[in-house]
Amino acid sequence: MAMLKMVEYAEAAPEARAVFDDIMAVRKTDWVNNFWKALAAHPPTMRRLWENVKQVMAPGALDPLVKEMLYVAVSVTNGCEYCIHSHVAAARAKGMTDAQYAELLAVVGLANETNRLAEGYRMPVDPQFVPRHG
Repeated sequence: MAMLKMVEYAEAAPEARAVFDDIMAVRKTDWVNNFWKALAAHPPTMRRLWENVKQVMAPGALDPLVKEMLYVAVSVTNGCEYCIHSHVAAARAKGMTDAQYAELLAVVGLANETNRLAEGYRMPVDPQFVPRHG
């Protein structure tokens, strides 16, 4: 159950409605997901986050599928059910296959296990792994 009332388009403040419109235009869709409906309760946060999403998730040195898969990996690690569903759907829309998803989860599981072991043992970092600048 949501912690606050979801804001639908028809009842949104003008600032939130402008963000809804931009989301639909950028994503070429006629609906806005619940994440944004929840954030519409505080339009300044909604706008700031949407601008950040557009910037960070835009094509760049990493292609959009890789970015979505990274988002899935972090969401799995953080245990965010909503984000897992949302970004798996986005990754699938960008071409992620079942085999890629299974391999991604294997890497996430391995990284989490080895990270916990390295932290638990407090292993010193090998000098060969430390960047040398200059």
